[in-house]
Amino acid sequence: MRLGMIEIDGAAALVVRVSDDEAAIVDGVASLDHVFLGGEPDLEEAAAVALERGRRVSLEGAHWLPPVRRPPKILCVALNNSANPDRILSGPDTPAMFVKPSSSLVGSGRPIRLREEMGRVHPEPELAVVIGRSGSEIPVADAYEHVFGYTIMNDLTSPTMRGEDTFHYRAIHPDPDAADGIRYVESWVSYPARYKGTDTFGPLGPWVATRDEIPDPHALRITCSHDGALVTEDNTANLRFSVAEVVSFASQYMTLEAGDVIAMGTALKRSAKGGAVQNVDLTRLGGVVEVAIEGIGTLSNPVEHR
Repeated sequence: MRLGMIEIDGAAALVVRVSDDEAAIVDGVASLDHVFLGGEPDLEEAAAVALERGRRVSLEGAHWLPPVRRPPKILCVALNNSANPDRILSGPDTPAMFVKPSSSLVGSGRPIRLREEMGRVHPEPELAVVIGRSGSEIPVADAYEHVFGYTIMNDLTSPTMRGEDTFHYRAIHPDPDAADGIRYVESWVSYPARYKGTDTFGPLGPWVATRDEIPDPHALRITCSHDGALVTEDNTANLRFSVAEVVSFASQYMTLEAGDVIAMGTALKRSAKGGAVQNVDLTRLGGVVEVAIEGIGTLSNPVEHR
């Protein structure tokens, strides 16, 4: 089943997809967040009742909310695409991750709000995993048991703010052979709080497709379009590290909690014409950006200058 959150008459409602045009309200279940906290009745049963006799709502002009409104954490996997390995000059042999704040999330149809001083901002279309069962030190073989389902994230990025928040400095390292016990190593480091975590930099949704709906998360077509023009087309088969590998690896360092969202990395298949999502400067171009993933849906957001 596919589940989402919409706003009806000023109140949030959990809905289950009936068709491309219609959904049914899941009565008695406030949100997926409540389900993950363990404070709701059986979700599968409630959704089945909704599909059988629940109140129907049209999805035309629906006011979407993020399907998970306040994840305990949002982990994003960096440079996790094997379609263009030449872009990585050096890097780790394991997933590299950063954290995006839940305050950056917006639902489908909601505006991406940009200011001129944010500089260049471009989309990053990504498959996102929703954790349904908490755990730490999860073996790869057991990883899918902790997955609730899959959704779509547009991991908006400002290279301008990344450059502004990058330090080139001399890091201090211990050196027992030095007179003062230290040595200096020239280093570069960048901090992603602004360039990844600014308000509205995390469009999410509209649907969460439960795990049974997606038998293979590594066989999904993913596209990103701007104002109706295709920017990139890729397949989740090109992810460098798999869902199971990322879930297992992340859980070795931090407990994964029910409701966590893990964005799996940008779809960046090489374009024969030189096109790339990095060329879509939303601050300059405005417009509407859409991310679609087979079996999940389409996440669409207009740009609003403020």
